[in-house]
Amino acid sequence: MSEGDAGGRLVRPFTLTGGRTRPSRADFALITTVTAVDPPPARAPRPQPEHLRILKLCAEPMAVAELAARLDLPVSVVVILLCDLLEAGRITARAPHPVTRSAPDLDLLQKVREGLGRL
Repeated sequence: MSEGDAGGRLVRPFTLTGGRTRPSRADFALITTVTAVDPPPARAPRPQPEHLRILKLCAEPMAVAELAARLDLPVSVVVILLCDLLEAGRITARAPHPVTRSAPDLDLLQKVREGLGRL
């Protein structure tokens, strides 16, 4: 429940979120793609170190789950930090495309089954 940085310092997740335990928005799923906005908005507040780490990682689009893994932080903490950045106009969030329900491709499933049987 803590993050260790290169200096060995431990930071509790609730200190990173200012004691908040719930996100202010529901924009983020594990596979939501996040991208940093470049250049930042003129009136954007100065980001905290954790926000800067997120912005650096999100120079290229990255999923929330991958971001949490790279930051070595719980997803819930990362989502709260992402809400801060989204509200400040520092990132964009793209929701995953909904999956349409259709009948499974039986030919493809048969080929997968045969391939697995050959292993």
